[in-house]
Amino acid sequence: MIITDTHTHLYSEAFDEDRDEMISRALAAGITRFFVPAIDSTYSESMYALERKYPTHVFLMMGVHPTHIKDNYKEELDFLTEALETRKFVAIGEIGIDLYWDKSTLKKQQEAFRIQIQLAKRYKLPIVIHCRDAFDEVFEILEEEKSEDLFGIFHCFTGTLEQAQQAISYNMKLGIGGVVTFKNGKIDQFLSQIDLKHIVLETDAPYLAPVPYRGKRNESVYIIEVLEKLSSIYGLSAKNIAEITTKNSKDIFNI
Repeated sequence: MIITDTHTHLYSEAFDEDRDEMISRALAAGITRFFVPAIDSTYSESMYALERKYPTHVFLMMGVHPTHIKDNYKEELDFLTEALETRKFVAIGEIGIDLYWDKSTLKKQQEAFRIQIQLAKRYKLPIVIHCRDAFDEVFEILEEEKSEDLFGIFHCFTGTLEQAQQAISYNMKLGIGGVVTFKNGKIDQFLSQIDLKHIVLETDAPYLAPVPYRGKRNESVYIIEVLEKLSSIYGLSAKNIAEITTKNSKDIFNI
């Protein structure tokens, strides 16, 4: 059984003390495909080092996270553009809009989101979307940019059924992680109405650990809890869920 974690920050400082052991735990549990999103240029060398060490397991994205869209965001976008010209990535991500932490940067976030979507189209890559308190703003830009060559993953999906259907209409898979195990997570109440062909698994490690680890550091091996929750929701074996969601990840990342 091959399990795919489509969103894990393996380079995070939270893993500095036991990164290799953490990855080994996941590999031993059958999680053998790790898709690693970028935050900004300061993490790129750590990401490249992970790829060198685990070349058959670790696959890198490149992008500028919306909470890292600051006054120097154009320099960050220049770094992204140069990186895309010089090496291979599997996606542009994570990108999007976050109005939870700072609403004052909305215009910059919108511009950066548009530019990165256009870069994804140019390089025929998927996008991986971060959206927090910003569904309307994200959908507005997706509507403007929608086309056959716009596709990807709506990472850490926490919206309503209607928002899920709207995301899917833009050729997005839904990234489902630890929130699906939360009592107040709500998405477990309607997820069975979404065809599994639209779902991928993720952890967002070290964030958003699933029950029973909620509040602790998340790690990729905890995706097993998400897998088992989806098995319960869809009435399918964990093996079937793993197979379908891994196929979906291959359809998106082409790897």
